Amino acid sequence: MKRLRIEHQTGFSYPGEVTASYNEARMLPGSTDSQFVLSSSLDIDPSTSVNQYVDYFGTRVAAFDVLSPHSSLQITARSLVEVRPRPLEHVDLTWEALAAEASGAIGTVEQLTQTGRTRPHAEVAEIARTIAGRHDHPGRAAFEIATRIGDEVQYMTGVTGVHSTASEAWESRKGVCQDMAHITLGALREVGIPARYVSGYLHPKPDAEVGEAVTGESHAWVEWFAGEWQGFDPTNNIEIGDRHVLVGRGRDYGDVPPLRGVYAGPFKSNLHVKVTITRET
Repeated sequence: MKRLRIEHQTGFSYPGEVTASYNEARMLPGSTDSQFVLSSSLDIDPSTSVNQYVDYFGTRVAAFDVLSPHSSLQITARSLVEVRPRPLEHVDLTWEALAAEASGAIGTVEQLTQTGRTRPHAEVAEIARTIAGRHDHPGRAAFEIATRIGDEVQYMTGVTGVHSTASEAWESRKGVCQDMAHITLGALREVGIPARYVSGYLHPKPDAEVGEAVTGESHAWVEWFAGEWQGFDPTNNIEIGDRHVLVGRGRDYGDVPPLRGVYAGPFKSNLHVKVTITRET
């Protein structure tokens, strides 16, 4: 088990004053059976009131408006979280039993439907079907599918954007964690395995010393249902361990962006992000 301190600074700057902005932040983790939030806070500049709630998918949301003229918006999320590893455990479940179980609950049914971001490229769909055909148990098929995607796609920034689709990323065979998660989701859903998008943080340095502050970033991985929900990180081809901190879940990135908003003004906004992760124990 590790104790991680996370500071996530983000926001917008404008070349002039905007008259109002309306925003949602999904930057604070919640406690689960594998992580415990010891403390968390959200600071906003300019100062304003915040309405906090848990959304449909169980993600903590801070909604706030800034109604006075401002030329910048700064949000700083600070969290201290204890995290334990979540190794894969394959349940002895047949494809027929999965289909019956998945169709009986909203939480799994809605994670079977493709979105515009996850709809798979024809090659990915064929790979998924071929792998699924080799396995009697969907959990083991899901693991091989996710690993295959991680092997095929090279991590590279600047090739894709937040609006890129799984199909576009697959054609270039390059992308970031968001793209690999979307490709994997599309492949899993193609063969009837419910799968959901997970946003959070990954401490990038496995051997970091206690007290060492490391530059990090937001991260994304997947969870699939094959008797129970299991997580996997296709970007790094690793199981979810004590360096992963979960913030939100959804159908794709569109359900869990760290910061989303609209503003009134003639200017183009510039987004800035800085994440620092410190191992405490």
